[in-house]
Amino acid sequence: MKKILLSIILLPTFGFTKAQEKPKYDEALAKKLGADDYGMKMYVLVMLKTGTNTSAGKAETDSLFKGHMTNIERLAKENKLIVAGPLAKNDHQYRGIFILNTKSIDEAKALLQTDPAVKAKLLDAEIFNWYGSAALSEYLPYHNKIQKSSF
Repeated sequence: MKKILLSIILLPTFGFTKAQEKPKYDEALAKKLGADDYGMKMYVLVMLKTGTNTSAGKAETDSLFKGHMTNIERLAKENKLIVAGPLAKNDHQYRGIFILNTKSIDEAKALLQTDPAVKAKLLDAEIFNWYGSAALSEYLPYHNKIQKSSF
């Protein structure tokens, strides 16, 4: 009986199998989303951390964080806030992140001043320019389909 030696060469597929072909470039969608030639664009990443206001009482804090959640929903509906979410407890006092759909740090600062918890210094913000996929905002309609309740 002859032995057959099989050799398999693995090549990078960039996320596509042979059965799947790379989707056709959609120029209109790229333009709508503000994508560059790489399908990317600039955003502003905000790292929210525990603020300097430590004198607010429970009722005030609860009210300000309710306003914080309402502001998040408003900014998301306006397509200004693409990603928001809390962080697990950590040694750096980071509380959450925002990815804002703006290139300008100044516009990001103005948007943050619409957040009652930031304005009252319950949360402080570290702000960075961030380069990511221009399609990032396209996940939001899918999130709405899997969300049973809101905050």
